[in-house]
Amino acid sequence: MEAIIKKYYAYRAKLNALSYALYLINWDTETEAPSGCLDERAKNVGELVSMMLEISHSKDYIEVVRKIYTSKDSVDEALRKEIIKVYEALEKELKVPEKELIAYEMLLASANNIWKEAKLTDNYKLFAPVLKKIINWQKKYIKYVETPNLKGYNVLLDDYEKGFTMADYDYLFDTLKKELVPFVKKITSKEGINDEVVRKYYDITKQKKFAKYLMDVMCFDQTYGITKESEHPFTSGYGTTDVRVTCHYYPNLLTSSIFSMIHELGHATYERQCDPKYDGTALSGGTTMAMHESQSRFYENIVGRSYPFWQKHYQYLQSLFEENLQNVTIDAFYKMVNKVEKSLIRTEADELTYPLHIMIRYDLEKMIFEDNVDIASLPNLWNKLYKEYLDINVETDKEGILQDVHWAGGSFGYFPTYALGSAYAAQLYHQMQKEIDVNKAFSANNLAEVNEWLKEKVHKYAGSKTPQEILLLATGEVFNPKYYIDYLKTKYSKIYKID
Repeated sequence: MEAIIKKYYAYRAKLNALSYALYLINWDTETEAPSGCLDERAKNVGELVSMMLEISHSKDYIEVVRKIYTSKDSVDEALRKEIIKVYEALEKELKVPEKELIAYEMLLASANNIWKEAKLTDNYKLFAPVLKKIINWQKKYIKYVETPNLKGYNVLLDDYEKGFTMADYDYLFDTLKKELVPFVKKITSKEGINDEVVRKYYDITKQKKFAKYLMDVMCFDQTYGITKESEHPFTSGYGTTDVRVTCHYYPNLLTSSIFSMIHELGHATYERQCDPKYDGTALSGGTTMAMHESQSRFYENIVGRSYPFWQKHYQYLQSLFEENLQNVTIDAFYKMVNKVEKSLIRTEADELTYPLHIMIRYDLEKMIFEDNVDIASLPNLWNKLYKEYLDINVETDKEGILQDVHWAGGSFGYFPTYALGSAYAAQLYHQMQKEIDVNKAFSANNLAEVNEWLKEKVHKYAGSKTPQEILLLATGEVFNPKYYIDYLKTKYSKIYKID
């Protein structure tokens, strides 16, 4: 067995090197690659994927993985957990024709730029043909890998949050609809909070200065991390030593870059605080997308939109933008960053209405994969759901169906994890309040104490434990969405003075 394991490690090293090359190309694509290199880049992505498949689909590699899997109970725990994950992914992948995998990766390599141009020009018809190709491939993928117990859209949901199905998400969203939709209506019927000041002109150079300040507050080590700009903010990482964050800056919306940066640095903190022993293994990085989103939204909303956080950091923000904020009190600013309103853009949505934006995308994805709706009808369906859930009219596709990058990357099944992650975060916060002085930790010079608590409870496990295992260890309970509802109702009842 020792020789087999040694051979597996050698194969893994080669696959990691190729994977790292693809990671760097994807980062470059999103941040600064010239649009003219699209075809050449797609061709080289295809070559790299082909090289990976030559290894991972070789008879020898498959035999090595299967042999270790068969003897998994005789190897150490870390390798046992890794080989289970590798074996399951490999067996699923082998069901998909190799040529189709390569063609799909090449398709995705060009789709991002097409989506970006479509969004900037407000032209859904430009994106629709490539979106149709992506969806058709996803439907074929489902047929290739589905099992008697996992069919249709559930296949895609399981790829992002193993074990969670439409039944689980339907329960979560039905609970949120029942509890939050009436609560949102009650709040939006009250006099709104005036946040016009955050929509004045804010110099982007100064916004970047505050973003750098937030990096220090969140203890983001630039020895192992970097930040750049992109059309849609995101975080990517390769182990604990290479974590990359992007932000987008708007001259007339100060809060956008602030909370995008905190959100993405939350993802980065998770990646950086995983136990380095998992680097280079299949257990590297966060355990699932929902747990990853729980961390980004914990920092963005529970910490970043808290009063204690701004008690410490508002004065510096004021000093940067004195011309706009000198007469704005911390109490007024706190209410502004927690303003509840019906809005079009998911990434700019307030904490309370945010899950409604996710429900819309979830409903649409179910229609795509369960009801086979026509691609051309998606914009109208999107607009209809925004009217139904948020009572708001969508005037342009740029503010509607083209606003998110996810579908251009083939990430169907991803969106529901945002809401699930927010619910995970609330349950963790409930426990954190019992163990540390959160007001003191949130208002400190930096978030080292918060980081340390989350490292011990969540981050250090990387992909070696499931979210359910982590929640049970951290909170003593299985997942319970009531903590999310209680957190939102308590916070916003106080802000809006609702009994």
